[in-house]
Amino acid sequence: MSLITIDDFSYPQGWTDPKHSEERARWCCSQLEDGHVLFFERIPFDFPEANLHFLRTQQQSSSSLHKNISYRPHQDKLRGFAAEAREEVERLHEVMRYYSAQVVEFLSRLLVPYSPHWKLDFASFRPLEEQGRDLPLHKRNDLLHVDAFPGRPTRGGRILRCFTNINLTQPRRWLIGDNFPEIAKHYSIDAGLQKIAQRAATPAGALRKAFAPLQHLVRRRTAERAAYDEVMLRLHDYLKENEAFQREGTKIRTDFPPGSTWIVFTDAVPHAVLSGRLALEQTLIIPIAALMSPEKSPLRKLEEIAGRSLAN
Repeated sequence: MSLITIDDFSYPQGWTDPKHSEERARWCCSQLEDGHVLFFERIPFDFPEANLHFLRTQQQSSSSLHKNISYRPHQDKLRGFAAEAREEVERLHEVMRYYSAQVVEFLSRLLVPYSPHWKLDFASFRPLEEQGRDLPLHKRNDLLHVDAFPGRPTRGGRILRCFTNINLTQPRRWLIGDNFPEIAKHYSIDAGLQKIAQRAATPAGALRKAFAPLQHLVRRRTAERAAYDEVMLRLHDYLKENEAFQREGTKIRTDFPPGSTWIVFTDAVPHAVLSGRLALEQTLIIPIAALMSPEKSPLRKLEEIAGRSLAN
């Protein structure tokens, strides 16, 4: 893993001619798929100072703040925020809507090969200080983990996230761990990879798949999960539970300074957030067919170890 600084779209030296835009975009996608982090020293999309000021003041307001304030673009809904004044809620909704649209427009230019195929997921605002938060083990952000969504299975699609630190003075401090192939090789079996893969291949597993489209009628959250999603959820929890991994595993401390933006596939780059408050984030799901190198994806790496398909 390395942090690759992108300065005003002048990617590798000499790639400033517009005719190289497609080549630059493919290069950026490839760097992300290799487990690197694309880093911008400043906010690379339009976000007015008035919006930034509004978000920065929320930590001092009388609002009731959850762990994350989420914005769901497809539904145009805001979750996790309550305020006495209706105008404050409406203003935050407007700010998050604008933020999400600007990030997606920016990423559609930066990562052109992905944009026709991606699935737009949630945006979030994280106003609370991460250090010292009292959370259940599996919800702690300060422990190294790879991302998996319990309620939003990807079925092999990759989790791409764009973060921005809008804090004026404080960096957002991360730990970044070893690359995914190493994590999968050392921990996926103990996390339950083979058991989950074998269970999915049994007649009972096939029957569950056949009836999965109907399971929403009984509101089962696992209705659309593939074996891959089960493995990734278990790996997420297992890494947080594993004291030896947390103590002895590879850890690179990375401070993302005020005003910076970074993009990373968080399903394959183990990470932990040690400290910081006031961060924004937009998630996109990239289907396996849209990748430059599908063979490098967590899905394909886990399938190599399991010896069978995990996407069905």
